[in-house]
Amino acid sequence: MVSKPSDPALVPTAVKILIAGGFGAGKTTMVASVSEIRPLRTEEVLTDAGADVDDMSGLEAKTTTTVAMDFGRITVDDKVVVYLFGTPGQTRFWFLWDELALGALGAVVLADTRRLEDCFPSIDYFERRGTPFVVAVNCFDDAEHYDDDDVREALDLDPDVPLLLCDARERASSKQVLVTLVQHVISRQRQYTGPVALTR
Repeated sequence: MVSKPSDPALVPTAVKILIAGGFGAGKTTMVASVSEIRPLRTEEVLTDAGADVDDMSGLEAKTTTTVAMDFGRITVDDKVVVYLFGTPGQTRFWFLWDELALGALGAVVLADTRRLEDCFPSIDYFERRGTPFVVAVNCFDDAEHYDDDDVREALDLDPDVPLLLCDARERASSKQVLVTLVQHVISRQRQYTGPVALTR
């Protein structure tokens, strides 16, 4: 029996979003909080072998790390499916970023105010590629809170880059970050090409 080819109109549009940021910023947590499927994780236990390589200051309770990516999925409707890819935060795994970034609609850069400098590489990377991104400050319970203007200045963000607070553990909060990113992407596209739609 020969199967009929799928109707292209019935195949949902795939939207790829990256979740980036420094080591321990909450990328794995964010993907897990919004994914409708059990997220794929490539976590390994931290060992003494990495003690001289990984800066664990402020992250002493962390026991695992992502070595390739995190993956999750959100079905918006029958026309749009969002695929989330969490990038590895440690510098020795950055060679994977180019592959993960291919075809991405945009990115979320998670920032941890306890280690704010750790998100600079992500910001620089997306600025160089021209990838639209937002910065989401993950509000850890033991982290000091700063005004948005102070964080924006410390990160030297362009005025049009959205900056918002979030709790990566909370689905609603993480969802709002993704919504803000999509709105930012649409706004940027309209500036250059006029109205844009995510669906076919």
